Amino acid sequence: MMFSILSRRNWAPVNNRHKPVLRGAAILLLCTGLLSTAHAAPGKGVDAALKARLQNAIADTSSFEDQFDATVWLTDMALRLEQRVEDPDERLEILQHVHQEAQRVDLPPELVLAVIDIESAFDRFAVSSAGARGLMQVMPFWLAELKQPDANLFDIKTNLRMGCTILRYYFDMEDGDLTPALARYNGSTGKTWYSERVLGRLSARWFQL
Repeated sequence: MMFSILSRRNWAPVNNRHKPVLRGAAILLLCTGLLSTAHAAPGKGVDAALKARLQNAIADTSSFEDQFDATVWLTDMALRLEQRVEDPDERLEILQHVHQEAQRVDLPPELVLAVIDIESAFDRFAVSSAGARGLMQVMPFWLAELKQPDANLFDIKTNLRMGCTILRYYFDMEDGDLTPALARYNGSTGKTWYSERVLGRLSARWFQL
């Protein structure tokens, strides 16, 4: 099952006709090194099913299946992210982990980028007024729940693994309906303002035609 407005045809990494051009750009890139989010507040009790999924995510060490497509995608997205993240090494690290973690949970990487754009504006050290941390604004109470007290939510890989797992969980909960799923992720269930912001950013900046 995939979400109606994000079909696999629409969010595939690149069209075939672009690959010869982007292959060279990908090689160049690699050579040069180029809002408050709830996530089930502890006061309301921890969602046991979500906790189990996060535990499985922590143990998952899978990586890209198709290195070429991943590299092409990284090349394209690095150019778009340049104004948000100045350091080329950090930019590439963020994109690598976004692609990896989104693919791991079968989400469009572009959607994850749109969520990060709204949540933290790609500031890996962002902290919300509610205490949510990092790129995807994950609440720190999860570290105690998952018995990972030494985990660092400002670490790019850790934050994205947890954030993407939580995001996918809410999509499944809402049967792939993006609007309520995104609202759950933000903690604004029953409202549409946050979902509209994310989908607007996806369409304007991150979506691949």
